[in-house]
Amino acid sequence: MPKINRPIKTAADIGQLIRDYRKSKGLTLETVSGISLLGMRFLSELERGKETAELGKVLQALHILGLEVTITPRGEE
Repeated sequence: MPKINRPIKTAADIGQLIRDYRKSKGLTLETVSGISLLGMRFLSELERGKETAELGKVLQALHILGLEVTITPRGEE
């Protein structure tokens, strides 16, 4: 299981986390696209760290994968 509780500082960080988690669950981009109604191109670009990815769609992808965003001040858990 990939480490998912880690600091996210860049779009590439969140993309890598999403890719690692998706693969750990044995899901393909095609499968996630089908159940989320998000395009495979969007998901692929998201996983490659596209900085202009639409926030609402990013949150939708996270939700479909069973992940959620928690924001905390640096240095706190």
